[in-house]
Amino acid sequence: MNRRPTRPPRRGAVPYRLPLRVRLTLVTTAVFGVLGAALLLLNWLSSRQLIERNRHLVLPAAVTEPATQAPVVGPEPVAPDTSQPSLPTTPAVEAFADFQHRVLSELLLRSSILLAVLTGLAALLAWWATRRSLHRLTQVTAAARRIGAGSTLEERLALTGPHDEVRELGDTFDAMLDRLDRSFAAQRHFTAHASHELRTPLTVQRAALEIPLAQGRVPEELRPAVLRALEAGARTERLIEALLTLARGESEQLAIQPVDLAETAVEAAGDLSGEARAAGVRITVRAESAPVSGDPSLLRQTALNLLANAVRHNHPGGTATITTGTATGAAGPASFVEVANTGPVLDPAEVPALFEPFRRGPQHRGKGSGLGLAVVRAITLTHRGRVGAVPGPGGGLTVRVELPRRTEPEDH
Repeated sequence: MNRRPTRPPRRGAVPYRLPLRVRLTLVTTAVFGVLGAALLLLNWLSSRQLIERNRHLVLPAAVTEPATQAPVVGPEPVAPDTSQPSLPTTPAVEAFADFQHRVLSELLLRSSILLAVLTGLAALLAWWATRRSLHRLTQVTAAARRIGAGSTLEERLALTGPHDEVRELGDTFDAMLDRLDRSFAAQRHFTAHASHELRTPLTVQRAALEIPLAQGRVPEELRPAVLRALEAGARTERLIEALLTLARGESEQLAIQPVDLAETAVEAAGDLSGEARAAGVRITVRAESAPVSGDPSLLRQTALNLLANAVRHNHPGGTATITTGTATGAAGPASFVEVANTGPVLDPAEVPALFEPFRRGPQHRGKGSGLGLAVVRAITLTHRGRVGAVPGPGGGLTVRVELPRRTEPEDH
């Protein structure tokens, strides 16, 4: 699949690292501060102009208006330059100038303090309003993350409140989940029905080959072909059984009962003991109590698939160790089953693909159906658990399944 080329970041561009709530608060506070500063400046200039315009109401007329001189008999004196009239310097004028300076300075100081206080209040109000406005969006994000991390698409946001943009986003998300749920359900039902319908003709074919073979009515030259057909039919039946288990593991139709993973580990080791001896692989069981609540048959299948994968993808003289116990997982107290085996060296980049259906490692072509770990993942996610795998430094693979621990009183 072709990927769209990523656009290189602009030179000098700084990526946003602050939350949206903080950015909105900063922008709102900055806008308030700039407008407040502009208002303060305009108010100071207006006050200065008003004082200058109305100074004649404070100073005596003799000070605010130039004195008139009596007419003089004789040659006309040279007229003084009146292009820049100036008031005579008197104690009253000096007192008024000092008064004007003090009033304007005090006005500027008090207005600046008031602006700083109001800007802080504006920041707090912007933070509160932004938090209240984004609260529903945070709910949408948390619910979407919870649904995405889970194994079911049945949960919905179901937002309430005013029909705003956030409500529209939640309704659109719910509609998308409805379509995905219907699509996945139809796919699971098709897989289950198709696998079930294929079992009957395969059973008939196996009987048609086994009966004459057991009765000795098959010519000797045809026996290899009949045996190959029986082996192919057996592989097909195992594949269909794995598909049915995968469909059931994803169907959410579970028969929840108390289960101890230690018992499932012991049963899996017993079921695979013969196959392990034939392959030259030694199985070791380290079973400690690991109580969970789940579907007993599916959890037994999980342990069986893990151990079967460890035995079949191994080498003669290798080992497969299955361990159960309890631990503190990322989501709280957990019970786990872990299987480690020897075998070929695996590339860590290839490990996640092993959990996909019909995916096998490069050294394991032709071994198994490729559904073992896919079934394990489906069952684990259905039981609200976690599954992970780590390749061994000397070869092999370690797969660990963690499920929520059962904590009823009878377990203490």
